[in-house]
Amino acid sequence: MRLKKWLFVFVLPLIFLLSGCLGDPVQDDLVNYVNHEMKDAGKLESSAVSAYESVTGANYQDDQQLYDVLLNEVIPTYSEFVRELDSVNIETDEVKKIHEIYIQGADIQFNAFAKIKQALEEQNAGLVQEANDMLADARKHIRDYKNKLTKLAKEHDVKLEK
Repeated sequence: MRLKKWLFVFVLPLIFLLSGCLGDPVQDDLVNYVNHEMKDAGKLESSAVSAYESVTGANYQDDQQLYDVLLNEVIPTYSEFVRELDSVNIETDEVKKIHEIYIQGADIQFNAFAKIKQALEEQNAGLVQEANDMLADARKHIRDYKNKLTKLAKEHDVKLEK
């Protein structure tokens, strides 16, 4: 009987106290995810998107230049980015769920770049419209990812730098 009393009086409160000191696994995973796992991926995505933006919109000069940049820079770099996303090591379900949104958006955007390349090869305006719709869908996924990542970071007291 004395052993049970000792267990309840000293050991159980100690276990509860120590479990509070163990930390927040989501917080730890999120810090690792943002600071380490996504570092290279972010650079690749930025490089690919910058290359694309350098030949579209106000920077558009002609189809050949757009085609060359897509073929030689955007698609290979974005493909590497998607592979990097697929290799990210994540420990918690909360971070995995958010990362999956990013992967979906990246896959859509990659396929949109490939469709633009195809549209240029075939001179098919319909494919360009499909690709633009895909890019809009990809942006929605990526915005959703960023919003959910920000929310999760706030919930687990992680400060994200812009």
